[in-house]
Amino acid sequence: MSEPESPHLLSRRTTPTWEVELLISGVAVFAMLQLPGKFDDLLFRLGPRFDHDPRFLLQLVYMYGKSAALILALTFVLHLLLRARWIALVGMHSVYPDGIRWDRLRLGPILRGIERDRARPFPDIIERADNLATIVFAVGVMLVMLIAVIALVAITLSGLSVLANRASGGAVPVETTMLALLAFALLPYSLALTLDRLRGERLAADSRLRAALHRVLGFYARVGFGRNSNPIMALVSSYGGERKVLFGTIGLIFLVMAFASVLPMVNQAGLPLGSYGLFPVPDTTLPGIDSAHYDDRRDTARDAAVPFIPSLTATGPYLPLTVPYRPERDAAALQRSCPAVGATPGDARSAALLACLSALHAVTLDGKPIAGLRYVIASDPRSERPALLAMIDLRALTPGRHELRVARPPEVSDDPHRAPDPGFDRILFWR
Repeated sequence: MSEPESPHLLSRRTTPTWEVELLISGVAVFAMLQLPGKFDDLLFRLGPRFDHDPRFLLQLVYMYGKSAALILALTFVLHLLLRARWIALVGMHSVYPDGIRWDRLRLGPILRGIERDRARPFPDIIERADNLATIVFAVGVMLVMLIAVIALVAITLSGLSVLANRASGGAVPVETTMLALLAFALLPYSLALTLDRLRGERLAADSRLRAALHRVLGFYARVGFGRNSNPIMALVSSYGGERKVLFGTIGLIFLVMAFASVLPMVNQAGLPLGSYGLFPVPDTTLPGIDSAHYDDRRDTARDAAVPFIPSLTATGPYLPLTVPYRPERDAAALQRSCPAVGATPGDARSAALLACLSALHAVTLDGKPIAGLRYVIASDPRSERPALLAMIDLRALTPGRHELRVARPPEVSDDPHRAPDPGFDRILFWR
């Protein structure tokens, strides 16, 4: 008969990795809590530099990277809390080794009997808390590894699809190529897996079908589709039920990825937090102040790449107007409006592109076209993105409020509930 374990020592069944788990969680939790915000900054900073297809690849990297960072952050925070609970239980068991003294609690006899019958030995409670903390740590790491594999496959297929689209001059749609590559990669595995489950037991050892299934499944197992490629998930599934673990894993990953995808749209929409339903909203007839249009107010990491001036007040004789180049809108508009520019040789090509862009971004001041307005090629010094720069003569302008309207290629949307794009940016300023 084994001797009872001392309450003043850790149980021999304590997870041997608990110290390393605490070290990793304690060190990494602060970095993981900051990492999702870094991914947001990366998306908002790099997004305006690309047109539709490269931007789609950037969004994939953002979505999977931020999802992994969120899962790690949640894992480490939850693990630290569970480990803190375990440490508290171990310490209290050392202080009070006799356990709960039910006769000292102010309970009636019936409730006291119920509680006493339901109570577990304190060493068992400590062991369950220890095991739960380790499982949470392991499952969190497993989910991140799974997301990394999914991200690698998705980004590779997307990159190949974009290359095929560019090589074909747009004749091969990106979505069609992705579906074809995905079917080519997964259909043999899915078919072999289904046949193995349905007929594997009835196939003769020397049958050709069995040999073919063995070759196909063996190949996919070697490239990472086997259970041995993710032993943590295989271990948890074998004890917790494969379907329950599979659906739980897919559901959790889907929720985190949906959150990571929706959050940047909410941030860009600029919706205020609070009960502001009755506050007026700027529209085409009711102007408003958008901080993104003023260099001393805008956030280059988060605000959209829109035309801007230095400040709300213009004091000098000339007002610098900077219009950032947005490939997602401007490139397509250039191809529609000036299709022959791409074939123009030499220096004439840049001059033709500048003239076409200038026409796309015409400017009015207080509703009137600005005579002699000319753009020059420049850049946004704070975001280091290419831009057009125009110097607007204000010497004859009267004091008071004024309005600039900078034309832009309208954004086309399939959403019937979305307000139509007016096709210009409005910038208010005071002289």
